Amino acid sequence: MSRTEIKIGGFGGQGVILTGFIIGKAASIFDMKNATMTQAFGPEARGSACSSQVIVSEDKIRYPYVKRPNVMVMMSQEAFNKFSPQIDPHGIMLIEEELVDPAGLPDTVTVYSIPATRIAEELGKKIVLNMVMTGFFTAVSRIISREAARKAVADSVPPGSENLNLNAFEKGYEWGLKQLEG
Repeated sequence: MSRTEIKIGGFGGQGVILTGFIIGKAASIFDMKNATMTQAFGPEARGSACSSQVIVSEDKIRYPYVKRPNVMVMMSQEAFNKFSPQIDPHGIMLIEEELVDPAGLPDTVTVYSIPATRIAEELGKKIVLNMVMTGFFTAVSRIISREAARKAVADSVPPGSENLNLNAFEKGYEWGLKQLEG
């Protein structure tokens, strides 16, 4: 792996920025790789399309901005519509299957889907949708290790919510492993 560009998109309030932060932290602090993260919000912030961009590399990162994402994680249709044209033609697209229709992607893009919102609701807190997606991303992309991601989740969420967030992460991770098997 020389350089992997990742773009996470959704609407404000879905935890898009925290997802990018956790992926970058897992890579840089716990997997000992190099990582950068940038973020962008629409003018309305909460409810509009926002994104976080992460680069993970074993080499030094000389340019910190994502130009052609190898992996995209899309949690809303608006974000998908806005950002999906940027994906590498041979990239991986991870979608929240109940909120995103991946129509229009090139046949060369591999799509994996998960009902992350429903899984989060079944855990009792819709807000952990991003942790479900982080687990799913970890399993499918294999860019960061499971253990590094778990440490980054536990280290990044509010005190007292670690068990819920780690449980959500594991549900997403398990779903991702099943996707890879099938």
